[in-house]
Amino acid sequence: MRRLSPMLLALAFPLAACGNSGATPVATGGNAHRGAKLIASIGCGSCHSIPGIADAVGKVGPPLDNIGARTIIAGKLPNTPENMIAWVESPQSIVPGNAMPNMGLTEAQARDVAAYLYTLR
Repeated sequence: MRRLSPMLLALAFPLAACGNSGATPVATGGNAHRGAKLIASIGCGSCHSIPGIADAVGKVGPPLDNIGARTIIAGKLPNTPENMIAWVESPQSIVPGNAMPNMGLTEAQARDVAAYLYTLR
């Protein structure tokens, strides 16, 4: 049986996580399952279409499919966990007057929502 070199194995593991599965966790400090429940309960889907969230078919805000793989969020921020959490928690403090309202989320809730959004790749 032929053995793979350690170098080849080191390259294979990161590649195995690629694709559209969203399986690669992003360090938000949140819980994606709680985030999905929160997204559904606070009505994010009334403005956004959001994969995996029942009845989330809004047309006011941008669709959130592949948000976890985008390079920019809110039209100006690099897509990092810190920026996603800040945007979800307080969008009006980042882009005053934009259409996304502050939803009154705590930092922990914003971390959970961001964790779910990063599964959308």
